[in-house]
Amino acid sequence: MSKVNINVHHITRVEGHGNIVLNAENGKIEKLQWQVPEAPRFFEAMVRGRHYSDIQLIVSRICGICSISHSLAAIKAVEKALRINVSEQTDKLRNLMHYSEHMQSHSLHIGYLAVPDFFGAPSVVPLVAKAPEAVKKIIKVHRIANTWSEITAGRPTHPNTIIPGGFASIPTEKQLLELKDQVEEAHKELHDIAQVVLSVAENIPDFQRDTEYVSLATIPPSYTLYHGNITSTDNNGKSVSVSEWQDVANEYVIDQSTAKWTKWNRDAYAVGALARFNNNADHLTDGAKAVAKMFGLEKGCCNPYFNTIAQLVETVHICESSLELIDEILTKGLKPEKVNTKPRPGKGDGAVEAPRGILFHQYEFDSKGNCVAADICIPTNQNHANIQLDFEKLVPEILDESQDDIRQKLEMLVRAYDPCISCSTHMLDVKFV
Repeated sequence: MSKVNINVHHITRVEGHGNIVLNAENGKIEKLQWQVPEAPRFFEAMVRGRHYSDIQLIVSRICGICSISHSLAAIKAVEKALRINVSEQTDKLRNLMHYSEHMQSHSLHIGYLAVPDFFGAPSVVPLVAKAPEAVKKIIKVHRIANTWSEITAGRPTHPNTIIPGGFASIPTEKQLLELKDQVEEAHKELHDIAQVVLSVAENIPDFQRDTEYVSLATIPPSYTLYHGNITSTDNNGKSVSVSEWQDVANEYVIDQSTAKWTKWNRDAYAVGALARFNNNADHLTDGAKAVAKMFGLEKGCCNPYFNTIAQLVETVHICESSLELIDEILTKGLKPEKVNTKPRPGKGDGAVEAPRGILFHQYEFDSKGNCVAADICIPTNQNHANIQLDFEKLVPEILDESQDDIRQKLEMLVRAYDPCISCSTHMLDVKFV
């Protein structure tokens, strides 16, 4: 093709807007940029002067999809700053709550946003005719995940049960028993969903780029979404403390984006389900390992399109791990816990694996418990530089394809990262000029 001239505004099936600019003629790429043009939302300034008990309630509004992750990362940072230790029961219930959000988000992305690409459909709507049973199963799993969040977080989004030191209210034994039944039901449906995705997996682009993957890791090792230090596929199994996250992210400003970019051992790194898989896959549950094997997904995979498959693997792991966790909580017995906290000056960091990758929060408080400084680094911002480098390798490989095919593969690539730009800025408007 002598000239590529494609202009796509506001690509569908992602959270927000942004730009991809490609200028190519006679096989030569003159300009290729991943741009995020929207303004920041200033949550770090918004919490200054607010009492420590308000922080997690405010920052949960950063995102309607990852509100639980933001609340949990924030509460961990607050508790670290104030030297508050939580009980084993609180820790397990928060972990269970966190699983619910991953199930919510992954089922939404897999079923509604990414898999339509594998079917060659413009959205999930045409899939109702092509694969009605699969669509029904995705809807069912997503509804179960919403109920799961209601039981543990008080509502499906913007949790109102989390307070410094514990919970404002906890689920009843009856609720957890009912939840266990629903999680078992979701587990069965996920295996059928995996078979449907497998039937169209040949449509996942075959693309590889050697990449650094960053996620949490624990000692002893586990497939962690909630606890741990920071590790990288470039670190030979070594990890660094969450308190050092700013030296990991190394945020910087770039002209083509109002969102900050990050880098660690290389010029870019990736976070998300594929990063977690590449660092911790050995510690998945047996059912999750079986799903990974179905798709030929192995540690070391550097195909960003397979992030969606890694999310599917994680949903099975989450179900199986949650069933064990519910049993542990019920065996121990639920007990009301009084929480007493008091203000003190301090600074603390918190991290969790949000569905889209590792999320960092940091807060500093004065002697009255009021916030004097905040710093938040979201997963999607950490992926911006990596998306740019993916484009730079991918485009030369597909430049001789039709304009529609080029557009489709670029849109699929961005969707594979499952970007949640509402956390800071918005995207995605694709332009080929």
